[in-house]
Amino acid sequence: MFSVLNLQSLLGLIVIVGVCWAISENRRRFPWRLTVGAIAVQAALVLALFAIPGSQGVLAAVTGAVDGLAVATNEGTRFVFGYLAGGDQPYAVSNQGALFTFAFQVLPLILVISALSALLWHWKVLKWLTYGFGLLFQRTMGLGGASALAVAANIFLGMIESPIVIRAYLDKLTRSEIFLMMVVGLATVAGSTMVAYAAILGPVMSNAAGHVLVASIVSAPAGILLARIIIPETPGQGGAHADYRSALHYDSAIDAIVKGTADGLMVVLNISAVLIVFVALVALVNLMIGGLSLFGEPVTVERLLGWAFMPVAWLTGVEWSEAGKAGWLLGVKLTLTEFVAFIELGNVPASEMSERTRMLMTYALCGFANIGSVGITVTGLSVLMPERREEVLGMVWKALFGGFLATLMTAAVVGAMPSSIFG
Repeated sequence: MFSVLNLQSLLGLIVIVGVCWAISENRRRFPWRLTVGAIAVQAALVLALFAIPGSQGVLAAVTGAVDGLAVATNEGTRFVFGYLAGGDQPYAVSNQGALFTFAFQVLPLILVISALSALLWHWKVLKWLTYGFGLLFQRTMGLGGASALAVAANIFLGMIESPIVIRAYLDKLTRSEIFLMMVVGLATVAGSTMVAYAAILGPVMSNAAGHVLVASIVSAPAGILLARIIIPETPGQGGAHADYRSALHYDSAIDAIVKGTADGLMVVLNISAVLIVFVALVALVNLMIGGLSLFGEPVTVERLLGWAFMPVAWLTGVEWSEAGKAGWLLGVKLTLTEFVAFIELGNVPASEMSERTRMLMTYALCGFANIGSVGITVTGLSVLMPERREEVLGMVWKALFGGFLATLMTAAVVGAMPSSIFG
């Protein structure tokens, strides 16, 4: 049964597509077929993963697997860090909640999942999943083989690892295809961080792992569509064919685990450094404007972001009474990374946010589109294709805008569907 909130999400979907068309480099080449196809693919994927009989059991199994990984990771973390990571405490603890430490409870998951992902790639499990999604995007959305493979890899590997899969074809990609790869990379998340987000939301949201997994998958078609609207492909260009046998390679299972762990360590260090710097910068700005007040309360970056993003949150299908809190989360995601936004979402008590809003925010936050990722994107792609660095620099802020809107589009598509299919 459709409601006013479903229609509200549909309006948001139209507005998002309209905004991208307004800033398009060629408004005459609006991809009507791709628009219909991308939204249809998104809706079909959501229905397949939630509405088909038995799908809820599969997602519950995913949640169980994430819980198992968290338990196993805690064993390794406690072995290294002892009581700092939740092991036996050498003193009486009066506040158990204060024992949670982001560095010890969340970041180690990224190391384990990164190593596991590399192992599954070596065993060809993840490789065939990537190839399957690549063929889906190639056949349904008209992408070239190289672009389709990179987009599919983004779902599982992340925005810097996925271009490595098609490294041999990067010099053959058109400007539109590079932009598409950047937007999708910012609209999705890596498998390693996906599990960390699910662990953060698990205590306050049922089937958190399933929603986070679906969010990253369904945001890929949204990123493809918005990228093609903003920078359309020139007819007759693009479509570089990729040999689906050429990809990341590991010499053995041990080699995969070791290299996967090393890659995960770099991700952990990058996340830690970015969080420290951006949280400190926001705190610095708050100190600078701390003397200002509005409506009897001090002005902070968080309050300003909440006001600025209220209409944006409302367009995804959030009730206006909760749009301030939801808009603040969107602003936190853009400036302080989605990690901080997910932590804040997990800290919101159930009594202060409806299940629908929490679900929509999970989809809207699930992407690397934040200011910190701009530097990571430029650095990573500059290493892989130094001759096209200026081209990347010229498109990166547009890519950030497209990636941010892509996650909002995914939230709007989910919000437009009857709530009953999500259990």
